[in-house]
Amino acid sequence: MEAAGSSGEQSAAAKRAERMDRLRNLHLKRNEARKMNHAEVVEEDKRKKLPTNFETKRKRVEWEEQQDQLRKDCESSGKDFDRVKLLEVGADEAERYEKKKKKRNPDGGFADYEQATFRQYSRLSRQMKPNPEEYAHEKNKLGKAFYPSVDTLGTTEHTDTKESIDRMVDDLEQQIEKRSKYSRRRTHDEEADIDYINERNMKFNKKLERFYGSYTSEIKQNLERGTAV
Repeated sequence: MEAAGSSGEQSAAAKRAERMDRLRNLHLKRNEARKMNHAEVVEEDKRKKLPTNFETKRKRVEWEEQQDQLRKDCESSGKDFDRVKLLEVGADEAERYEKKKKKRNPDGGFADYEQATFRQYSRLSRQMKPNPEEYAHEKNKLGKAFYPSVDTLGTTEHTDTKESIDRMVDDLEQQIEKRSKYSRRRTHDEEADIDYINERNMKFNKKLERFYGSYTSEIKQNLERGTAV
């Protein structure tokens, strides 16, 4: 009986010790979770206080530091930095960069009339939609006259289609509308009174009329009627 009682007490003590260990582990995990939670709250608070573009600037600085280090390594080893840098760029990344570059600035502009003419020609060429059936029909219809030479003055057999004429008219109307938006020249009123001696004097008189016209209109009318006192 005494042996059984002692074994029961030992098992109860072992269970109590096991429960205490579990409780102690739970306390440790809770404290650890509390510390981690506090650390995350502090970090989140720091992030909120940082500028909105801080992460972008940080990545930019890191990239510049990597590029500087790569340049130094290339100079020390006698390699070409630009060549080494291009070797690191994949084909898909280069293609994506070119597409992004074209999308960012699709129009390179022009510097002279020759480039402007070529831009106009390219734009009109893109609008054209070749018709193989119409091409073959005109070729069979004109025969040798379809291929002009230095002695060719023109063909009277060829006639433009209604679609081609409409397309040309639409393009001309678009050009006229576009030019009207860019032009800043004021239309000349032929019926307006000429009270100026040159363009500079005309602008000055318009300013006077704009600011003082409401006060001097009656005097001007009296002078024109000859009834001014």
